[in-house]
Amino acid sequence: MIRYSYLWHRDAVLGAEEGTKDRPCAVIMVVQAKDGEDVVTVLPVTHSPPLDPTDALEIPRDTKRRLGLDEDRSWIVVAESNRFCWPGPDLRMARSGDASSVVYGSLPGAFFEQVRRAFLKKVQDARAPAIVMRTE
Repeated sequence: MIRYSYLWHRDAVLGAEEGTKDRPCAVIMVVQAKDGEDVVTVLPVTHSPPLDPTDALEIPRDTKRRLGLDEDRSWIVVAESNRFCWPGPDLRMARSGDASSVVYGSLPGAFFEQVRRAFLKKVQDARAPAIVMRTE
């Protein structure tokens, strides 16, 4: 999990190029591009419950606590994502001057696998996740 200025698909469609808020995001995939750069795909975390229960998974409270997130209920959205070349300009430090503070920590393996499967199911469905490609 990282702290990132996530750009929602709906905002990108309206012409926005920057996220409006820094938020936790789950790193769901990292691939190496032909030029050797790492391309990261992240899923946003939100406090808003999904209208469609297949669009997001609730983060267990003990996981939120271990990662240092707030106590409010939160969901990882699997219905959309951002992709960017690592490290990218939209990573955000939780503590000024502390580059390591962009990382909250790792999701438990079993929960990460649930998120990964839900994301892949969306990719395979006719309602594939909306992907926003981010650049510098």
